[in-house]
Amino acid sequence: MRPAMARTAVVVSGAAILVVETLATRLVAPYVGLTLESTTAVIGVALAGIAAGASLGGRWADERDPVAVAALMMVVGGLGTLAVRPVVRLLGPLLGAGPYAAVVLVAASTLVSVTALAAVTPAVTKARLTGLDRSGEVVGGLSAAGTLGSLAGTFLTGFVLVALLPVSAILLVTAAACLVLGLVLAPRRRRSDIAKGGAAALLLAVALVALPGRCDADTTYYCAAVRTDPADPAGRYLVLDDLRHSYVRLGDPAHLEFAYTTRFAAAVDTAFGQGRPVDAVHIGGGALTMPRWLAATRPGSTSTVLELDPGVIDLGVRSLDAGGIPGTTVRTGDARVNLAALPDDSADLVVGDAFGARSVPWHLSTAEFLDEVARVLRPGGLYVLNVIDRYPLDLVKAATATVDSRFATTMLLALPDEFAPGGGGNVVVVASDRPLDPAALGAAVARSEPAGAVLDPARTAAFTAGTPVLTDDRAPVDQLITTGPAG
Repeated sequence: MRPAMARTAVVVSGAAILVVETLATRLVAPYVGLTLESTTAVIGVALAGIAAGASLGGRWADERDPVAVAALMMVVGGLGTLAVRPVVRLLGPLLGAGPYAAVVLVAASTLVSVTALAAVTPAVTKARLTGLDRSGEVVGGLSAAGTLGSLAGTFLTGFVLVALLPVSAILLVTAAACLVLGLVLAPRRRRSDIAKGGAAALLLAVALVALPGRCDADTTYYCAAVRTDPADPAGRYLVLDDLRHSYVRLGDPAHLEFAYTTRFAAAVDTAFGQGRPVDAVHIGGGALTMPRWLAATRPGSTSTVLELDPGVIDLGVRSLDAGGIPGTTVRTGDARVNLAALPDDSADLVVGDAFGARSVPWHLSTAEFLDEVARVLRPGGLYVLNVIDRYPLDLVKAATATVDSRFATTMLLALPDEFAPGGGGNVVVVASDRPLDPAALGAAVARSEPAGAVLDPARTAAFTAGTPVLTDDRAPVDQLITTGPAG
């Protein structure tokens, strides 16, 4: 095997492995969520496949023609890459959510392709070795080429391909590269078999493209979809991966559907009175439910929305009337980075409603992040935070204790049964550097739909007693959360 062809084979196989691994996190997210456990499952399965492929590829190359082995593994890897998306969509609804389902789903969809592609490098290495002389140079050079391919696959996927192409197209291009290279590598006597495999791959590709999915848009970070409320023809849900993130009623910007948004509104009305314009910063945008509510109920208000994913905003503009909200500007990118760029004392209200799967992203939950929130808020300003958790509410306790460490007044808003054994859902943390009237807030929450309850500062402090504060050094939000259906 010529050196250039050998390097090309290991670069392409290495790149393809990392394309599959990078995209696997996005593909499984609509079914198992985007969590630390699902990311760990993807990395763990990929490493297992790489180890298995390296062992098998080396053994088969000793027993057979190593060039034929490399070609066959490239073809199998290409076919496996084509199968990733259909397998996820077939098994995802059957397996359900959770860390163990994530491992099974990732393994079922990616292990064959990763193992086959990992077998290419040892087979190519065997084909290039003619003796011990310069064997170190051959092994080291091919290992370096494979690593460079992996780097190219990682950075091209994350920085370029996902922004330009749908996931299905990226997998199709990757698989095509593997299949073509497998055909080129194959000994002439085997090429007819490879061609037959290519025909089968073409049929699979057609099925992959035609297979319906859950996404209206494959954004940079999410499988995003808009769903109509069966009970209200004007109602729309924004679904990101496997979670309903936002609700809007088209033509009715003042409407708030989810209970936590009505608690946000109750806290704002209690802190600032009815109708007064406020300057707000929103950590997380979604369908821009709260910015449009502020614009409709408090004319003259301004909203600065910090949303990670521009694709979510684009979908909201197209399908959810999220464009042209008075006084609203959107800054895409990481919320913590963008918050740090805002001026001191520039907001009356900061709304925390950003999620990775069901937990607040860890770097948006720490005391250091809250120092930035407090810096941006004017004296007397208000911070409200949405947290999803279930009994025993360890994440709610940690998030509340952290907020309480940075603000003079902290209270919790929830449905009465959400603190009981078996309860849970969306709990709202309300905080300020000034006293807030628990009775007035309680009355406002009681008038909301559905009616909620208030834990005043004393009861909130008792609820979080002994709970460690989350910091940049330690914020295990994925492990603290107890999963279940959100309220």
